[in-house]
Amino acid sequence: MAPRRWALWRQGPRVVVYCLASEVVAVVLTLRPSPIAIDRRTLLILAALLVLGVVQAETGRRVERIRRRVSGSPHINMTSVWTFAGVLLLPPLLLTLLVAGLYAHLAIRSWYRLQRVPASRTVSNAAIILLSCYAAQSVLRASGVHDIRAAMTAGWTGTFATAAAGLTFFVVNALLVLPARREVGRTPAALFGSWSDNGLEIATLCLGALNALALATLPGLVVLVFPPLLLLHRTVLVKQLEVAAHRDEKTGLYNTSGWHALAERTLAATARQQGTFGILMLDLDHFKQVNDTYGHLAGDAVLRAVAQSIISAVRGRGDAVGRFGGEEFVVLLPGITQPDIGAVAERIRRTISALKVPMGHLSIKGLSVSIGIAVYPNAGTSLQRLLDAADTALYHAKATGRNKVVHVADLV
Repeated sequence: MAPRRWALWRQGPRVVVYCLASEVVAVVLTLRPSPIAIDRRTLLILAALLVLGVVQAETGRRVERIRRRVSGSPHINMTSVWTFAGVLLLPPLLLTLLVAGLYAHLAIRSWYRLQRVPASRTVSNAAIILLSCYAAQSVLRASGVHDIRAAMTAGWTGTFATAAAGLTFFVVNALLVLPARREVGRTPAALFGSWSDNGLEIATLCLGALNALALATLPGLVVLVFPPLLLLHRTVLVKQLEVAAHRDEKTGLYNTSGWHALAERTLAATARQQGTFGILMLDLDHFKQVNDTYGHLAGDAVLRAVAQSIISAVRGRGDAVGRFGGEEFVVLLPGITQPDIGAVAERIRRTISALKVPMGHLSIKGLSVSIGIAVYPNAGTSLQRLLDAADTALYHAKATGRNKVVHVADLV
């Protein structure tokens, strides 16, 4: 195993070059001349932001650790409540010291608690945050507003300039983090985080602006940010835990209970409206051979790839894909009619047949799936009867050659 300090090199040359380049750019921008003088008051603001940031990280570390484990968020960072305040109050050199201090604390805490987070990752994250801060400052100053004090005297111009700086921080941070990741997800949530994650980031940027306003006028009021910040943090965690309880950990799809709950609601709504909906039962053919040939880690990678393939092949936001365990999947198709559901099932089957799952220097291909179809109300008026009907059709597809789609109505 390579030494821990060289962990960055294991991410691949593209990631290494990008991270080093971002760090060099951050250093160069830090050393440029600053139009803002460094006085005693500015130094006190730096000290206050550093102390408050460390205190907040310590008081919320358990919640944040659980939140990150649940959400798998790629770039959302609670430190923006302090770093964005620094954008509005500090010159580049002191802003660098603020980011460095906050991330040094996070690095020490991570090393002490986990002893497995490489220093290179912390340095790269800090550089990306610093570049986001500089981009936000550039927008602020391009508007003719140098800091929060100038914004306070500029009226609506100052308000819009501050909002534009916050939006720039948010967008630049989200974009800069993508090339630093070895594996990039296919869905918007995998790329940029969930709505809850991004809502939390926007909220912390708003609190950062209020922090800057308090420090520029009545510094004692800055402590009032802690109650809403901690409450917001815990509220988002609760919501993410609720979502996680209905998700399959391996694939990110609905788990059995989550899919059943959604299907029951769809059934009740469809019955009231006298409409239709469809169910697809899918089972990967010869999946045991994948595990036996390539190992269970490869099998997990195949399941994740198949899950994404199904999501890409269904109609859109209203369709719900679940995993019932093993290699069995289920799809809920609200509002679909009997003539149209076969086309969706065939599209899924073809997409999986064309799938190639990279595993190191190899590629797993030749996958196939058998699919059973049932449509409400013809195949049943209860969820269990519909599932049984779709399962019967699936069994027939498996028994008659696999890699095919069978509608239960064709068996009658």
